[in-house]
Amino acid sequence: MRSFRAAAAAAADTVVGAGLAACTPTVSLTPAPDANNPKCADLMVALPDPLGDKERIHTDAQSTAAWGSDSEIILSCGVTEPAVSDLTCVTFAGIDWLVDNSEPPYYRVTSFGRSPAVQVFINTAQHVDSAEVLTRLAKTMTTFTSTGRKCTVAGETPTPTPTL
Repeated sequence: MRSFRAAAAAAADTVVGAGLAACTPTVSLTPAPDANNPKCADLMVALPDPLGDKERIHTDAQSTAAWGSDSEIILSCGVTEPAVSDLTCVTFAGIDWLVDNSEPPYYRVTSFGRSPAVQVFINTAQHVDSAEVLTRLAKTMTTFTSTGRKCTVAGETPTPTPTL
């Protein structure tokens, strides 16, 4: 699995390169294994724009989205559904999320107990409120099938959630 820093660096290079060419920036991403799931197509249509104060930018892979001039938020639908984990589990708008905060201020957050699974990379150092992002995204995932898995101990919010 690619680290957030590698994904963000590739996305930033793409955005900068496109900006130099005076074109609309496009973030180069790789589609997830289940990106062709019809629920992912429904999600792509329902995604908010903007997300917080970050405008949506173009991506070149199926069932992906990005927001912010430096790709502060990157979403991929159809990722491998996570197994039981010891990662922090939080709940926003009825959707559980596993939070990998091993590379702060970058967070990899993966939906838990829903199919298809959605993964979101969030750079909280770039004025991104992770709680707002996950709440807004969760509201677009209400039709995703429950797998029966749920957080057993839900936290409050990913810590820290700076909003600069």
